[in-house]
Amino acid sequence: MDAVLRALAVYLFLMIVFRIAGRRTLMEMTSFDFILLLILSEATQNAMIGNDYSVTNSILVVLTLIGVDILFSHIKQRSPLFEKWLDGVPMIIVEHGRPLKELMKKARVDEDDIMVSARESHGLERMDQIKYAVLESSGGISIIPNSNI
Repeated sequence: MDAVLRALAVYLFLMIVFRIAGRRTLMEMTSFDFILLLILSEATQNAMIGNDYSVTNSILVVLTLIGVDILFSHIKQRSPLFEKWLDGVPMIIVEHGRPLKELMKKARVDEDDIMVSARESHGLERMDQIKYAVLESSGGISIIPNSNI
């Protein structure tokens, strides 16, 4: 039972930490982010397993993590409020070529991030060519170009 409680505690803790960190945190992974993820996985593995390295304990931890993930997906289907809190909602960060600085600051997105997405998805070169830029729940940026381009 100790392994189940440990796994549940670590899962919930990481969900909260990554929710606070924001959706852009995992979208564009740098070398530093990858190294941090590896270190986090080792630290959480130690926290979940404790001193019991048996196969049974490992299986119990894996089943607990998968079970919690399935439980959360069922709760999200039934509760739009919980889904909104857990996954977030899309956010408009550019409107008619004008960056919405406060929302961008809140989401930790800068104009360079938006222009990279605009160039990659539509070949746009300037901010005024963007009708809307939307920070999606997944952390990606969707670009809707002006129709008069």
